[in-house]
Amino acid sequence: MRVAPQRCFHIMMARLVSRPGVGPLRTASLALLAFTLGGDLSVPTAAAETNGVSAAATGGDFTGLMDIGGGRRMYLTCRGTGRPTVVLVAGLKASADDWTNLEGQAASVFARVAKVSRVCAYDRPGTPVGDQPSRSDPVRQPTTAADAVADLHALLGAARAPAPYVLVGHSYGGLIAKLYARMYPRDVTGLVLVDALSEGLQEAETPEQWVIQRVLMEGEIAESVALYPALERIDADRSFDQVRAAPPLKPLPLVVLSADRPWGPQIPALIANGTLPAGVPPDFGYITDAAQEKAQARLAALVPGARHITRTNSGHEIHREQPELVSDAIIQVGDAVRAGKTSLAP
Repeated sequence: MRVAPQRCFHIMMARLVSRPGVGPLRTASLALLAFTLGGDLSVPTAAAETNGVSAAATGGDFTGLMDIGGGRRMYLTCRGTGRPTVVLVAGLKASADDWTNLEGQAASVFARVAKVSRVCAYDRPGTPVGDQPSRSDPVRQPTTAADAVADLHALLGAARAPAPYVLVGHSYGGLIAKLYARMYPRDVTGLVLVDALSEGLQEAETPEQWVIQRVLMEGEIAESVALYPALERIDADRSFDQVRAAPPLKPLPLVVLSADRPWGPQIPALIANGTLPAGVPPDFGYITDAAQEKAQARLAALVPGARHITRTNSGHEIHREQPELVSDAIIQVGDAVRAGKTSLAP
């Protein structure tokens, strides 16, 4: 099965480069059409089914499928010991491998955090792995952030993963993590948001600008969906409304990491080479950069004493480009949780 390259990075991302050794379903793009925004659905043998509840709950290494009820299974991998339990939530169309596998010599965020605490990563439905379909059972697409929260809650319950949790969300995963923390405040005692998608992005744009981005988001994945109908998609507008309707975030240790490489100067060349449609305004990258800067600042203002890291020397994939920076942020939040703090303020 072959599916066109897809990744979830910045809004309006188009394909730019590919990672060596990564199949077409998981080709990394540095494009401006992501953030937000099937075929053979058999599970790869590497994810051999096991109930695994004992290993997942007691701190043993666990990798496999977990029955979450309703006839559905989701892929989960956990390693390490110690509280709080760190849960890594990947971006749109990204699997647990986004946290666990890293090319080159640098250790992944998953491996680094496992040395100091219990850490788990998982696959949402429709998140491919290389040339293979998702290891988690398919669901009707598109879904919403509330659907993802319900699945994660069921998965953690089925695995008996001990609370409290520090949730770490990248891109769309950040929207899920934030909503989970607002819906289950007793279970979440820390957050790390890695260039997270938020409703603030939409609110920082005009309705006309948001329409352009939605058209691009929905059109860019058409080829992949035709080849793999179970591919993860989201209803961004409904998801944002769900977050707005949720209770406010309680005070807790929070780190927000924001990409610092602008997209504005890159857009004209992307339009010229056909990576982006000719109808995209040449200044749209600057519009996206300005909106995202406002949205990230709003995230950092959600709770008192939050830490906002803006000098990341990274594009959208901070957890892959700067894994040590992200790991250090997670460990800092975990230390604050263990110390009984509800803020990172001195």
